[in-house]
Amino acid sequence: MLAARLSSRGHISLAEESIPPPEPGTDTELLRITSVGLCGSDLHWFAEGGIGDARLGRPLVLGHEFAAVIEGGPRHGERVAVDPSVPCGRCPTCLRGQGHLCPQVEFAGHGARDGALRQFVRWPRHALHTLPAALDDDAGAILEPLGVALHACDLAHLRLGSSVAVVGCGPIGLLLIACARAAGATSVAAIEPLEHRRRAALAAGADTAAHPDEQILPDFDVVFEVSGAPAAVELSMRAARPGGRVVLVGIPDEDVTSFPASVARRKGLTILVSRRMKDGVYARGIALIQQGRVDVSTLVTHAYPLARVAEAFATATARIGLKVVVRVAD
Repeated sequence: MLAARLSSRGHISLAEESIPPPEPGTDTELLRITSVGLCGSDLHWFAEGGIGDARLGRPLVLGHEFAAVIEGGPRHGERVAVDPSVPCGRCPTCLRGQGHLCPQVEFAGHGARDGALRQFVRWPRHALHTLPAALDDDAGAILEPLGVALHACDLAHLRLGSSVAVVGCGPIGLLLIACARAAGATSVAAIEPLEHRRRAALAAGADTAAHPDEQILPDFDVVFEVSGAPAAVELSMRAARPGGRVVLVGIPDEDVTSFPASVARRKGLTILVSRRMKDGVYARGIALIQQGRVDVSTLVTHAYPLARVAEAFATATARIGLKVVVRVAD
């Protein structure tokens, strides 16, 4: 099979490799990968050779937003969306129902666990979610970032009639706008430096879309920060009303997040840090798409075959569109 490996910062290449063998003692399925979305965290690995305190220690197959087809066995031919997280299931954190925070969690395309930018992968059966016929493979890949958005909304405790601001309108920011609307927010503002993403934010359901340099009134019940840039974090704190909530979703380039303490303290802000997603979000995401409450059909703006994976990363890094996908089956 063909696999794309990141060998060093900015260097990703294809190589012929063997199909992953069965894993002893685990309930896994062999998957033929169809669609892989490139995430901001993939771009951190690509551009910086790591993310946070995790560094590139060997050539790594990236990709954690993916859809696939089961190969062989009783479910042969079944289309699935794949949860990229493999928690241990035994530690106190997992037993509290917080597998996404498991200290021993393995994650596709991160550290020691290769991801989906290859033709075949073996993956635990419990992490496979059947795709209905109405959802194509690209939509199946987008279920992962949609799950991230749903988890962030859960942390925010959104209430009917809430006012919401989303700072940073890449794909997850756009999905947060749609989720906030579905959760009953009556006012949603987008804050984004790129004009084409401000237009996309309005199409996703935002009432207004402003450049960060514009004056932002500090009156939002909930602010989602989806950039990771220090200026975006500070802006989020200033945009929240006194007593409001700020959910940090973005990942900073450096392993540090900072903000003016006086602003957060005087407002008495509740600050939450969102990590990936909890169980149950895939089924919720599928239902939201099927019911027309979240539209993912316009999110993919660029698609490449696996043979052009380097071009896919160049496009995603340039941020000239929205979601870039690699269609491995093409």
